[in-house]
Amino acid sequence: MSGRRTAFEIYWEILVFCRTPQSFTGIINRCDLNSKTGQEYLRFLVEKGYIVEVAEGDKTRYLATERAGEYTALFSSLYRKLFDAPPRFKL
Repeated sequence: MSGRRTAFEIYWEILVFCRTPQSFTGIINRCDLNSKTGQEYLRFLVEKGYIVEVAEGDKTRYLATERAGEYTALFSSLYRKLFDAPPRFKL
């Protein structure tokens, strides 16, 4: 398998990382994304209801919803079947 991640792997990484509230900067740093693509991934996940924006004072944090658990479980199961190993952060 090549070293490039698919969008599905990146969605999984973001959702797993956001099980606790995370800042935008924290997400793009941990998931190794640039700002523009990070915004696109987060916008998609928010639109689909997998992530919510949580205001903490003057800061916005991102938190995975219960719905995200279904995606991460299904993705993990499929990934294990394909590659005989659980998905993990590629960093």
